[in-house]
Amino acid sequence: MSGKFEIDKASNDQFIFRLKAGNGEIILASEQYTTKSACENGIDSVRKNSTDDDNFERKVAKDERHYFVLKAANHQVIGQSQMYKSADGMENGIASVAANAPTAVLVDLT
Repeated sequence: MSGKFEIDKASNDQFIFRLKAGNGEIILASEQYTTKSACENGIDSVRKNSTDDDNFERKVAKDERHYFVLKAANHQVIGQSQMYKSADGMENGIASVAANAPTAVLVDLT
């Protein structure tokens, strides 16, 4: 199974996207966008920027769980991962985004 991007609406009618791995697990979630077009541009940015490891910023939350953010060339955050119990889990998540994002199909749930 290959990955997929899902465009959906948040509770306030703004748009979000989620990148899911082939197993259906969410591996990257976006911020909210005011328009669907801006959301689609965010997906294009993930496709382009996820192939460069330098665009992934690795972080540790206050509770010691690991997560990452994907940034565009202008250093703006495009998406954030779930929380991982270990650094290894986070690295696997980054590898999954890099593997899935470039060829993921787009599913519009709006």
